[in-house]
Amino acid sequence: CAVKAAQVLSEIAKNEEMKKPCIEADLVLTLIPLLDSTDQEMLLHAGRAIGRICYDNRDLQEELVKVGVITSLVRILTDYAESEPLVHVDLLALCNLADLDTAKEALSKTKVAEQLVKQLRRAENHERLEIVFEVLQALAENDALKVQLVEAGVQEVLSEILLRLQGSSQAEDTCIVKAASDLIVSLLLGGKRGNTDTVKAKRLPEFSVCMIKFYHCISHLPPASFLSLSSDGNCVRMIQLGVIHQLLDLLEKHVESGDVSVQHAALSALRNLAIPVVNKVQMLEEGVAERIQALLRSEMPPMQSKLLGTLRMLADGQADAAEILGQDPMLLNRLVQWCNANDHTGIHGEANRLLASILRHNRSQEVVKAIQEAQGVKHLVSMTTSEHAAMQNEALNALAIASAISLETLEESFKESQLVQSLHRLLQDDNTSPEVKYNSMGLLCSLLNSGDLRQEIEEDKIKETLEHLCSHSNASVVKEAVTTLQVLRRET
Repeated sequence: CAVKAAQVLSEIAKNEEMKKPCIEADLVLTLIPLLDSTDQEMLLHAGRAIGRICYDNRDLQEELVKVGVITSLVRILTDYAESEPLVHVDLLALCNLADLDTAKEALSKTKVAEQLVKQLRRAENHERLEIVFEVLQALAENDALKVQLVEAGVQEVLSEILLRLQGSSQAEDTCIVKAASDLIVSLLLGGKRGNTDTVKAKRLPEFSVCMIKFYHCISHLPPASFLSLSSDGNCVRMIQLGVIHQLLDLLEKHVESGDVSVQHAALSALRNLAIPVVNKVQMLEEGVAERIQALLRSEMPPMQSKLLGTLRMLADGQADAAEILGQDPMLLNRLVQWCNANDHTGIHGEANRLLASILRHNRSQEVVKAIQEAQGVKHLVSMTTSEHAAMQNEALNALAIASAISLETLEESFKESQLVQSLHRLLQDDNTSPEVKYNSMGLLCSLLNSGDLRQEIEEDKIKETLEHLCSHSNASVVKEAVTTLQVLRRET
């Protein structure tokens, strides 16, 4: 009667109110030995009953792991891999237990990874795929299991799934593709506590290729998988895995085909990877800046805008990069053209910001001269009046540094573009942020080293505005106003 009793219990346990009486009667501990049976019907009903009684009960689940249920579940998955009902019940049980650290530890001592990869390969419906992915996602948080999954070839199966569903717009396929790409990211970057050091030696670079090569399979999705690489630690690990050149290869391929979704996904990843300082150095050493400049031949403004943003990230804090970019006449000429592209706001803004970044981080007179000859100075002066305070400050700082390096080179451009008058308006405007006022006065101090510009400053009666700012509510503004007045009166 054991099989029939287990079946009755599995039906009773469907009712939420009956779970407590089942627990109080110690039915779970009575059912567990039945998982060692060779009768498939017994295994099915006993598994269902245990799963339903223990569902959402962490204490009971911990007890199950403690008494060795993991070994029984993996055995069933191995011995009855062709039995759809048994595999379904087994996977649901693993799904419920996989979040437990004790369960992961126990699973790491079995061959569960190999069996799960087999089930992933043979899954024929969305429901089965979703369950397997949920289990794998939980297991990917454990370093030992992550290595085992890689060794079992999970990356090849994920690639096959992505290829099979390529181009599908059905909602169910979209969910599967999203789950597959999220799992790749988890395996690449680690879960809540994972790190890639041990996995990297276990063919993990294949995942970087997989993630990039098949990202076009999910072109109808937002680039969430790439964007999840955005934290500094993850970005550093991705560079170490050699992802950057795969991204650039992908971009080069799709410049011609014009697959916009792939471009946006890869460009978002590329920009994020260029943020950490350690990555900038490695990317520059590997010739990434040159490859990005080659890609700028694209006539697609959104792509050009993101490429310029990536170059700006690479130049940020890197004097060598700024010097290289700032002495490339072809790049500077294109930047100046894009600074005039008012019909494309994104590329217009990024071109201006890259020019400012090159000046801010460079220490070379040659770069200042090159930007002056390319007629880029007037655009930076115009940028000081941007509606965005961040861009205003970038321009003001860039012009101040350039002035400190070679004021004589820029003097005529400053006069032609009426820089002094623009700065005066910023200082007079009550809506100008304190930081912009502060940086405007810093630039004014640099300009006072030129006789002609000093004369313009005196004629424009900026002294009166500075005196007024000495009673400003912001202490930094007051301090800078006092300093600028001292310089203007030749006291320092």
